[in-house]
Amino acid sequence: MLSVEFHTHSSASHDGRDSVEMLLEQAQAVGLDAIAVTDHDEFEASERAADLASEYDLVGIPGMEVTSAAGHVLAIGIDEAVPSGRSFAETIDAIRKRGGVAIVPHPFQSSRSGVAANISRGELADADAIEVYNSRLLTGRANRRAEEFARDNGLPMTAGSDAHIAEMVGQAVTRVNAEEASLSAILDAVRAGETTVEGKRTPWRISFRQAAGGAKRRVKNRLGQFF
Repeated sequence: MLSVEFHTHSSASHDGRDSVEMLLEQAQAVGLDAIAVTDHDEFEASERAADLASEYDLVGIPGMEVTSAAGHVLAIGIDEAVPSGRSFAETIDAIRKRGGVAIVPHPFQSSRSGVAANISRGELADADAIEVYNSRLLTGRANRRAEEFARDNGLPMTAGSDAHIAEMVGQAVTRVNAEEASLSAILDAVRAGETTVEGKRTPWRISFRQAAGGAKRRVKNRLGQFF
């Protein structure tokens, strides 16, 4: 069983703080086997992280968090960037054409661009997997709804820390029953549903710090467009 982190953000995300090197260092320190850096509509940093991962005894998984017209979708294991702004179905298709798996993160949290409020349950069931544990939870209700949906529809389940700062990497992980420690084996295992999840809530003080830091960076980026 491999311990895999499928949902993290580097400073390449508008609301991320730390370098990919810091994320990789943390992943190694907490004993992970593989990690995906999934920046918002950005791919270059994730490619670099995947290239560097072996230096940290990790399997690097290239990916990104794509903003579809319905909300966020994790593109895991892709070989090139997926365009944003397309319909949910088109986004899923684009991910698969790039060799990846489409995981829907926090689907029932509309305040965080979860897709469930904007598509039918049948469309949601077309995903390759559902993130059923996101460590940036409030009450846990959205996670429970995601898990119930995945079980009812026979969909593979994943977990992710959704870390926007390095110290939260590994807060939630997916145990993947892969044949070997390789990118292709991990993706095949996810598609086959050979996964279990575990995690713990991101501490409130960290969630607040992540949110405040992200808001500050967004304001700075917007101001930078005018000066």
